[in-house]
Amino acid sequence: QVQLQESGPGLVKPSETLSLTCTVSGGSITSDTYVWMWIRQPPGKGLEWMGRIVYDGSTYYSPSLKSRTSISWDTSKNQFSLQLSSVNPEDTAVYYCALWGGYWGQGTQVTVSS
Repeated sequence: QVQLQESGPGLVKPSETLSLTCTVSGGSITSDTYVWMWIRQPPGKGLEWMGRIVYDGSTYYSPSLKSRTSISWDTSKNQFSLQLSSVNPEDTAVYYCALWGGYWGQGTQVTVSS
């Protein structure tokens, strides 16, 4: 059973970079059957898919966030990470890491505020 757990700061100041890490257990992030994703949900709004990384390290991002988003991984730690630059209050959301097929982390609240 694959399990995912997000970690990172809960408060980020405007214009700074949001950095979150997803720790994976129960499966290797380099498996060629897995697609690892970041998804967020702003308060009162629906889910927003942000991007993904797959077994060969290739990434794909939502066009609306592409200029500010970077997803990477540390295979030695079985972790993948999200960086979102130049954040503003509209980036306040619950951030989830997920594995295509229905496996989600519990989510972590990130608030952008000075």
